[in-house]
Formats: sequence, C-alpha cells, structure tokens
Amino acid sequence: MPPVLLTGFEPFAGDGTNPSGDAVRAVGERWTGPARLVTEVLPVTFDGAIARLAVLLDEHRPDIVVATGLAGGRTAVTPERIAVNLADARIPDNAGYRPQDAAVVEGGPAAYFATLPVKAISAALGAAGIPSTVSHSAGTFVCNATMYAALHATAGTPTRAGFVHVPWAAGTGPVGASALPFEQIVDAVEIAVRVCLDADADLSIAGGDLS
Repeated sequence: MPPVLLTGFEPFAGDGTNPSGDAVRAVGERWTGPARLVTEVLPVTFDGAIARLAVLLDEHRPDIVVATGLAGGRTAVTPERIAVNLADARIPDNAGYRPQDAAVVEGGPAAYFATLPVKAISAALGAAGIPSTVSHSAGTFVCNATMYAALHATAGTPTRAGFVHVPWAAGTGPVGASALPFEQIVDAVEIAVRVCLDADADLSIAGGDLS
C-alpha cells in the first residue's frame, strides 16, 4: 500500500508554536496503520514549502496527501475545498518574502478543487464532537500555496490531496484567540487521515455557505 503524506508547519510571524506541526508530530508518534504514514513539518516559506513538498512527493509517491496548517482566526477544524493560484501575503513569510498578486505556479490553472473527501472529513469530525466545517478559502499565504502545489503536482494521477486548517491550541495562541484543546486537534488530524483512507468518494451533503 502506498504511504500517506501528512504535513504541518513550523511556527511563523514570531509565534512560539504552531499547532499544525505539533499535531502532525503527535499523530506520527501514535500512528498504528494500516498505511505507512510519512510526516513532515514544512517551513513557512513560499519557496521552501513548495520545494520540500516536491521532494517528498518524488521520494515517497504517496497515495494520499493531507497537508495541515494554522488558521488562527477560526473556531473550528476546516477541511479546505479550493486552492487558488495566487500568492498575496499580508505578512512576510519566514524568509522575509512577501509576494503580491503573484502566481503560485506560473501558467497553472486559476484554481484546483481538493481531491480529498472534505465533506466526509468534516462530518466525521463533527460526529467525534470536534467543531468542523468545510472551508471554501485557504487564503493566499503559504497554506494555500502548499495546497495548490500539492494539487498541481498530483493532477491527473491517482494521488488524492488536500488541506486541513486547524485553530490555535488552547493556551498557545494570542490572548482571546479562539482555540481547541491540543488533544482534540491531534484527534482531528488523525481522523482526517483515516477518513481519507476509508472513503472512496465524498459525501453528497450540503457544504456551502451564505457569505
């Protein structure tokens, strides 16, 4: 069975921690299969994250790619439905790069839909008591760029790929920021991976919003 690639991110913007990277490490430590799980904490840089992802894809040839990252303003775990070919950074990345109105992949399509079962993931998280909703925007920072790069690299192949945003872990984010217990974030990331392994197709349920 081909492996599953699970990624998170290092801290950025002066933060001391990033719950996505911490959760990916924790899932890797307790993983029991059935598939082999390859975990990696990516740099929060546009060029570095995309380059490292390309190396991992070439080295491991995964069947599934689940990338995760921090969305500090969100109150729930949010599987992402769409990645756009746009890098437009409100803040510099960890290398000091701040692209504006740039393409993630020159000449690439305007957007890709996730090939993971995002509605099934969100439903499974809700059933486990973890706040979750499908998101229709991964932003325009490194998270979106990583999701887009994963989908671009796997387009037309059997490999399924996508992205899951997590909120702050309790006690680690800015004062007043929405957060979930860290163990719940770890559970959410593992559930997302297991749903991807078990589900051949997504659920046919409503997942839109009115915003």
